[in-house]
Amino acid sequence: MKTLSKRLKTVESLFDKTKAYSLKEAIAILKKTPKLKFDETVEIASTLNLDSQGAKGANITIRGTVALPHGTGKKVRIVVFCKGEEEKRARDAGADFVGALDLVSKIQAGWTDFDVAIATPDMMKDIAKLGKILGPRGLMPNPKAGTVTQDTVKTIKEVKAGKIEFKMDKQSGIHVPVGKLSFTEDALYANAFALIDGVMSSNPQGIKGAHVKSMYISTTMGPGVKLDLAEFRKV
Repeated sequence: MKTLSKRLKTVESLFDKTKAYSLKEAIAILKKTPKLKFDETVEIASTLNLDSQGAKGANITIRGTVALPHGTGKKVRIVVFCKGEEEKRARDAGADFVGALDLVSKIQAGWTDFDVAIATPDMMKDIAKLGKILGPRGLMPNPKAGTVTQDTVKTIKEVKAGKIEFKMDKQSGIHVPVGKLSFTEDALYANAFALIDGVMSSNPQGIKGAHVKSMYISTTMGPGVKLDLAEFRKV
C-alpha cells in the first residue's frame, strides 16, 4: 500500500489537476508515469451535457463506431451468430466462436467469455431472448454499431483491425479504451484522436451548444489528465 501511495504521489507531481492539456501533452505525461508489472490500458472518459434520465433527454443518446488506426492492443474474442454457409465464412475470417441456437443456449446458461458479438439479420429473432444478458454488458448485436450484418467477414476483419463502439451510459458518460501504455506516443495520439473526433462529431439533433462537457485521458491505475476541448472543437 505504501508503494502505491508513493507511486501516486509521483504521478500527481507530473501535472496540474486544475489545468487542461493538449492531447499530445497529456499522452507525454502518461508515458512518464512509473511503470507497473502489467501493460496498463489507456482510456478516454467523456462527460456529456446530456441527461439520459430526464424528461428532455430521455430519448437522447450518443453512440457510434470508430476505427482505431493501431488497434486496442487487446486480443478481441468474437462471437458470430449465423447459420449455414455463413458459419464457415465466419470461422475462416477469424471468429473465435460461431454458431446458432447452440450459442444461444450456451449464453443462456451463463457463458459470456467474449468481447464482441456479431449476428446475421436472420438470427436476431433467436437472440432477442439474450437481451437481458448481453444488453447490460454492451454485447448485444446492434445494426447501429454495424454488428448486425450479412457481411460477417467484413465486420470481423474491421473489429480485429481496431473498430470499436462507443456509447453513452446512464450517467451521461462515455468510457473507451484507446490502446496500451506500451504503445508509442504517436500511436496513442492517433487512436485517441480518432475516438475523440468520433465523439465530438456525434452531436445529436435537437441539442444546442457543446454536447461534451469534459474529457480525461488516464491509465488503468493512474489519475485522469484533463484534455483541452478547444483543440478538438477547431477541427
